Formats: sequence, C-alpha cells, structure tokens
Amino acid sequence: MAKFFFRRDFGWVWFHGFERSGLDGAVTCIHNHRRRRKHGNNWDGFSTMFKEDAEVYWSAKNVEGKSDARSETNIEKLEKTVNDGNYYEAQQMYKSVSARYVAAERCAEALDILQSGASIQLRNGQIPALNIMPHMHTLSCPSGGADHVLALAAGQRIRLVHYKVGQKVTCGSELAVLFVETLIKGKFQCSEETLDRVRKIYQEFPRITLPHHLGDEDDDEMQQLSEAMVAAKTRVEGCSSFLKAAIRWSAEFGASRNGSPELHDMLAEYFYTESPEMDMARVSFHFVRGSNPEKFAAKLVNFMGKCYPGEDDLAIARAILMYLSLGNLRDANCLMDELKIQLKSKQLDFPKSDLIQFIVYVVKTLERDALPLFRILRQNYKLSIERDPAFDELLDEIAEKFYGIKRRSGLQGMFGDIFNV
Repeated sequence: MAKFFFRRDFGWVWFHGFERSGLDGAVTCIHNHRRRRKHGNNWDGFSTMFKEDAEVYWSAKNVEGKSDARSETNIEKLEKTVNDGNYYEAQQMYKSVSARYVAAERCAEALDILQSGASIQLRNGQIPALNIMPHMHTLSCPSGGADHVLALAAGQRIRLVHYKVGQKVTCGSELAVLFVETLIKGKFQCSEETLDRVRKIYQEFPRITLPHHLGDEDDDEMQQLSEAMVAAKTRVEGCSSFLKAAIRWSAEFGASRNGSPELHDMLAEYFYTESPEMDMARVSFHFVRGSNPEKFAAKLVNFMGKCYPGEDDLAIARAILMYLSLGNLRDANCLMDELKIQLKSKQLDFPKSDLIQFIVYVVKTLERDALPLFRILRQNYKLSIERDPAFDELLDEIAEKFYGIKRRSGLQGMFGDIFNV
C-alpha cells in the first residue's frame, strides 16, 4: 500500500513504497490508484498545486498522437506554476514534460515548452533549489533577478537567499541549454526562424548594472558590491553556456564553420556589458567571428576610456591580429578605419606606440605577397610582440593563412583551446 506524505513547507508530495521516486513515481502511483478505485478524475486528498503539476506531467506521458492543444495547455499550466511563485517545482516539470515529448519524437512541442520555460524563468531570475538552509529567510523579489539582495526583517538586515545549485546556473539558462540540445536531437537546421527563437531567449537574460562609487570604508556597500559581482558572474556563466551551445549547434546545422556570426556578436556583447571582470581577449574572440566590426569598434573605444594606461594599444592590436588569423583582412581594415572615425568623433587620439606601428605595417604587408617583409617585421618588433604571449601564436596562424607557412607547433592554437567553442 502506498504511503503519501504532504510537506506543505515545500509544497510537494513525498511518498514511499515504490521502486521509483520523485514526481514520476508519484504520478505512476496516483494513476494506479485512480485505475483501481475507478474514481476517474477524483483527486480528493491531494493538494490543488500537486494536482495541477501531476496533470501536466500525466498529459506528457501520453503525447503520442495527440494534438498541439495539449502542449499549449501544458505551457499555460506551467506558466501559472511559475507565476504563483513555485519556481523549483515548475523547473522540474519543464524538464520532465519536455523530455517526454522528446522521447515521443515530438521535438517541436518540446521546443515550445522549453522556450516558454526559459523565457519566463529568466524574467523571474530564479536559481534551482538545493540544500536550502532552514535558518535563512527566502522571500520573493520580482525586480532582483538572480542577484543577492539585502532587506530588513525583524529589525535586522538579512540576506535573501535565492535557490542555489552546484553548477550555479539559473533555471532559465538551464532550460535554454535544453532548448539547444533539443534542436540538435531534432536535427533542426540553422534557419532565420530558429535563430529568431534563440534571439528571443537571449533577450530575456537579465542586464543589471553593477553599483559604482561605493564608499571605501562602508562595509555594507562593499558587501553589496561583492554580492552583485557574484550574481553578475552567475548570469554571464548561464548566458555563455546557452550561446556557446547555440554556436556549436549552428556550426553543425547550416551556418559557417565557426558558427552563426550573429550568435558570436550576442555573446561578445553580453560578455562586455555584464561581466564583472572585463576580459577583452574573450570579448574580441567572439566579435571577430561575428559580423559587426562597427559595434566591435564602439566597444573598443569605450574600453579605451576606462582601461589602464598602456592597455589600449594592446586591445587594438589583439583585435586586428585575431581578424587576420582568420584570414579576414577586410574586417581588419574596417575595424581600423572605424576606430579612427569613432575616436575622432569623440575628440580622442588614436593610440601611438611601436605595437600599433607594427600592426599597421603587418596589414599593409598582407595586402601583397611579401613573406620576407613579414618575417623582418616580426624580428624588428619582437619586443612589442612579446607584450602579449598570444601574439606570437596569432602571427603563426596569420603566416599559415596568408603564406601557407606550416605552424611551428602542432597544437590547435591558444585561443581555440581556451574558449573551446
């Protein structure tokens, strides 16, 4: 005889006596109970919330041959669960229901559910639950996103602990990654329609400005900044996992070998605007595989206004060399011209250094068959090149692209190994 236990604090049904556990086993048990007692849809004794969750799950267990109306009903019920504040329960249901559709080879319906789930969870900005500490308070914070925030309760300042998971990914980004995995399982081609769905999920990722001008001696403000930076890192990791998966899918199913340029632009943009620790090498890696050198130039100009002295020419040189390492002389020239235009419009000077002079000479040299001159330049500007360990690697790739010179190392390349996209 099955034993059911209802835990009102978590809004969940726990039970024992069956080989399987969790909601899957619970629904199987309920189904057997209904079949034995012949009570039809009589759910007396069960909570309203669990009834709704189980109905959604049960409908997904019998998806073969059913119409799209059932998946639409599931989406509506799951959205209601989220809107009622039951984020974790909804998360498990989104994953379970979509998995059932995939198993029934109805990936289109699974994609609808996962897109809806990713979008609404990202808007709520919650994180999956794990090891909730009983002595901590958890409250809803509609505008807080995935950030840790502070509030006053019982006269004392307490931390509002969001649901956490070991991988530190938001519910929305987890469903977003599942969305891409379903694209691969269903062998969906990289079309404008499908890219638009990826684009819509990306647009739901939170964009929250980190606090600035905090007092050096205010512990509360420093704590707030520290927590905001941790939250920002969580958002960036989640969006990065989603878009990197989407880039790999696009490379496999119809886009260029490097993946969709638009997806690279999205990832570069999010890295630049949301990362708590600026890494222009990572930003540049994706912008040079994108299709918008004008936007890339704007980010570089912005970076030059707040970087440490001597980093501006390094950022420009790295960007140009990355374009050239891909054999893209056109966009390397476009970026250089756009930088000059945007700097002039802001009444700023283009950086002058031996490294920039080297970059200018290299671009001109690659426009003609001048391998000996290319080698002379590398030798004469050796000290400037050594300012960044990655430059020699990029120059080896450039020599192979433009002059067919085999690289000195059989490695795949520093940036390819680092970013693994």
